[in-house]
Amino acid sequence: MQLSSFLQRFNEPETLKMAKLGRELRAKGIDVIDLSLGEPDFDTPAHIKEAAIRAINDNWSHYTPVPGYLDLREAVCTKLKRDNNLDYKPENIVVSTGAKQSLANAILALVDDEDEVLIPTPYWVTYSELVKIARGKVVEIKSTPQQHFKISAAQLEAAITPKTKLFMFSSPCNPSGAVYSKEELAALAEVFSKHPGIFILADEIYEYINFVGKHESIAQFDDLKDRVVLINGLSKGFAMTGWRLGYIAAHADIAKACEKVQGQFTSGTNSITQKAAVTALTTDLTPTYEMAKEFTRRRAKVLELVKDIPGIICPEPEGAFYIFPDVSYYYGKSDGQTGVNNSGDFAMYLLNSAHVSSVMGEAFGEPGCVRFSFANSMEKIEEGWKRIKTALAKLK
Repeated sequence: MQLSSFLQRFNEPETLKMAKLGRELRAKGIDVIDLSLGEPDFDTPAHIKEAAIRAINDNWSHYTPVPGYLDLREAVCTKLKRDNNLDYKPENIVVSTGAKQSLANAILALVDDEDEVLIPTPYWVTYSELVKIARGKVVEIKSTPQQHFKISAAQLEAAITPKTKLFMFSSPCNPSGAVYSKEELAALAEVFSKHPGIFILADEIYEYINFVGKHESIAQFDDLKDRVVLINGLSKGFAMTGWRLGYIAAHADIAKACEKVQGQFTSGTNSITQKAAVTALTTDLTPTYEMAKEFTRRRAKVLELVKDIPGIICPEPEGAFYIFPDVSYYYGKSDGQTGVNNSGDFAMYLLNSAHVSSVMGEAFGEPGCVRFSFANSMEKIEEGWKRIKTALAKLK
């Protein structure tokens, strides 16, 4: 069967692949502990669900405007002013079916054939693949655990060429948990100010899950704001992964371009989700803050458990709900039957031997590391790391 060559440009997301493998083992009756998927294990807060029920009863059941209902775009503007002191108008906002679609819209709207896109490592698996879909060229800027997985202004400057079109990053970062401070962002902004042709895509989906203080956005620097595309959504901070709603805030010309792209793919986002999102963004944030407190407790427990395992180098995450340790100490080792030579082998070894799922670091641009989520119950986390410790002790 002759399928399109388009399919050869990009790979299946490893995050989804590992989740699928875990489900297959569970279907065989095996107790798999999932430390792979980036999904809060909390239920959507009650007041948001009630808003959705009201929307159903009020018959919000028709096609929606491509960029989103006006009241939702106004709610996004209210949130950006309240939380980030950023001034946007509804014309700057486009609502999409998840932040992943927001990313795709922006990249397709900005990147041409062979344009270079700078991405600091480690990065979320989909970034590089979306650039490949747009026929751009991925240029990785390497960071290290010693840098807390954050790049310097000098590294950014050195990576820029006349072909550089876009820089994209997340803070808090998936997978490393790195959070850029205002001072660190200011240093990067100073570099960008010398290169006015470069756009900046800032993924802030983990904004509310921050262990080190106030979230800082690169859009706060006035001379950059028109070139910044903010990506955010409701999945992580509001436990609304299945509701599928993300959004961008950008210059009106970029927003119109994203609206044009989206109009040919999905048109407008789910009507009921949009009405619930207005409530999520403009009312009580107590449930969001309570979730963040629980992630703080889990983070402390995971770091305590990891310290008890030889050979693992684990920077403390400053945000999000992952750890991203260097596990290369175990490369070249075997339990007598299974050898571990890279992070893919490591992740599969844990899945098959310990029945714990994780995600290999190659997918995030860092082959020495593996991503583990702590978006699971404390009981599952403790049992999962007990299994991991036992399995790794067998590697010699």
